[in-house]
Amino acid sequence: MHKRRAATLLLAALSLWAASTNAALPAASPAAAPPAPVACPPIALAAANASAVRVPSAADAWGGERADGAATLSNRVVAYSIDAELDPVKHTINGKQTLAWRNRSAQPVCSVYLHLYLNGFEGPGSTFMTEKRASESGFRSNVATKDGEYGFIRLDKVRQDGASAKWTFVQPDGGPKTDRSVVRIDLPRPVAPGATTSFDIDFFNQLPRVVARTGYYGSFHLVAQWFPKIAVLELPGERGATAPRWNAHEFHLHSEFYADFGSYDVRITVPKGYTVGATGALAGPPVEKAGKVTHRYLQDDVHDFAWTADKRYAKPLVKTWNGPRGPVQVKVLYPPDYASNAQPVLQATIDALQYFSDTLGPYPYKTVTAVIPPYRADEAGGMEYPTFFTASSTDEDQPGTIGRFALDFVTIHEFGHGYFYGILGSNEFEEPALDEGMNEYWDQRMMTARKQDIVLSTPWLKPYGIGTRITPFQMERLGANLDDPADPLGGNSWARLSSGSYGTVYSRTATAMRQIESLVGTPAMERAMKLYYARWKFRHPSFADLREALAEGTGKPAIVNAAFDSFVYGTGRVDDRVASIDSHELLPQPGYRMHEGKQVLVGSKELDKAVARLREQWEAKHADAKEWQGPFPYRSTVVVRRNGLAVPQTLRVTFADGSHRDMAVTTTGSWQRFSFVGPAKAVSAQLDPDDRIHMDASELNDSRTAEPNAAPKQRWFADFTATLQSLFALLTFA
Repeated sequence: MHKRRAATLLLAALSLWAASTNAALPAASPAAAPPAPVACPPIALAAANASAVRVPSAADAWGGERADGAATLSNRVVAYSIDAELDPVKHTINGKQTLAWRNRSAQPVCSVYLHLYLNGFEGPGSTFMTEKRASESGFRSNVATKDGEYGFIRLDKVRQDGASAKWTFVQPDGGPKTDRSVVRIDLPRPVAPGATTSFDIDFFNQLPRVVARTGYYGSFHLVAQWFPKIAVLELPGERGATAPRWNAHEFHLHSEFYADFGSYDVRITVPKGYTVGATGALAGPPVEKAGKVTHRYLQDDVHDFAWTADKRYAKPLVKTWNGPRGPVQVKVLYPPDYASNAQPVLQATIDALQYFSDTLGPYPYKTVTAVIPPYRADEAGGMEYPTFFTASSTDEDQPGTIGRFALDFVTIHEFGHGYFYGILGSNEFEEPALDEGMNEYWDQRMMTARKQDIVLSTPWLKPYGIGTRITPFQMERLGANLDDPADPLGGNSWARLSSGSYGTVYSRTATAMRQIESLVGTPAMERAMKLYYARWKFRHPSFADLREALAEGTGKPAIVNAAFDSFVYGTGRVDDRVASIDSHELLPQPGYRMHEGKQVLVGSKELDKAVARLREQWEAKHADAKEWQGPFPYRSTVVVRRNGLAVPQTLRVTFADGSHRDMAVTTTGSWQRFSFVGPAKAVSAQLDPDDRIHMDASELNDSRTAEPNAAPKQRWFADFTATLQSLFALLTFA
């Protein structure tokens, strides 16, 4: 029977039933009045400049700390049930979605906000495309979108508990009126405090040609940012909120995502012959009908869902990792042309599972799926979703090559997002460094633990062992823009000087955290990060919450607070340098002397003869003396210049006899002079001899010798390798 005809007959039958039932009921009192309309106090939107939260969240934020024995991993707020059918020829998706949402606030809610991210790619009027045109570097490889390659999401129906709802497109951040990435749904029925309501939503997707984290290329489809997703209603005491507010920002060029934790039940229908991978685990075998196959995926306690489908995928590479929470199925989907990349991606994923579980907390899910995009779909690579991520690809996959380093690093980086973006649920709109930067920091710790440096050589020199190495954290300094930071690390993702400034969210954050670790000690930092993870998993922490966890966990709040004030909340610059070093013998000087109560003039000629005589006598007794040794002491003077923040700094002065003196640089001004008197002259001066101050703008001027020395300094190497930045462009904005 035709669905519309069946629905008409059903409504008629229900009307007859209602009429017969009402006839048997007692008549309502004529004095009874209709229920008064519910008053809905207005709920503001988070400000466009919201970022860098300074006030710690309340102890009961997001339902309080999640105990290991809790019934659910997260305080579930949403539940999505989605049916999606892909047309891989037209690259479209027909979708039907039931969304259950719980009002956590103490007041009724009359409107909700949905993100329609895919509309960022519908044309030049979107906030995303407007910012892309204004950017000096665009997005990643900056693939141009041609006619017929745009994408969009269309709402066809929104019903709340069976009643039709109206919607209006809004621009919470003051973007162009033509942006349609956020929509306000005005509800037919207010949602009472603590109550749950249900939305039935029909939608249609036109996927773009792979442009930024989503889309198609040929038969390959990465389906992300694809369904209507409800914004987050934050409550007082959560991420700096003082009253309920909707956190619903437009889809910006460099912003990513923020959403409530909940459950997903997604049925994906594709033509027979297509391989599918997705967030979560398959619920039973796929069901085939009329040449189409439906795959059902389930996952609880996540805040997003993405999937892929391609008829060209090779047989997936699958392995089980036995973790502290039980077995985890690790799967790699890859095209045949990158078959040699599959095993390295699989191994790096398993290694990351082990490292992050050991150093932060046990991986809580049962699956991880990694996807290697095909050739010419690089824009789909290097992106993360819960239990599901895309890696990169390379033709240079032999161990020790730059290509292999990049392949392994991107894999580890995207898996790591599963913790900082996924489990911790950081707000990537307002505080992107909490995800991108903190993840980058932990990834480079893992690469360091792997002893996986970047080898700089050429194919014809490498067999002879000719080349050099750069460590992972040296690489981070290359893109950190330490000399001229334009924006605080804690700033949001779009209100920045440039795309380059946004890029420092990764490298400058990792470098700043590395400096904190160096100052407080590695064991203390590791304790603090475990505390941060345990306290804030599944709870959306802010920068203030990270700061408090690090201060408490390290036991060094002064160091942590100073670093946050300087780098997270400010644009502090560090630039200490050794300005000069000088050593000379302390010889007797001509002039009047008191002798037997009288002033006696000691002339320069007499004094020179006396000095020469003393030298001869000393050398006669010390035939094996070094060139610098003699009967007179040395005065050595070192001047340190400070052009920036006063950071905990050490000056090490080394003397000709091999001894050294370590001095604290304490000045809050622009210079400090150090003087030493002793039997040996100073031969060199080195700031930060233990390599603890990683935020220094330049290490080239941190050391100086008393005499010219053409030998290269080991610590200078990182500052001479700026040309490497272009080689690692693919590692950025992922």
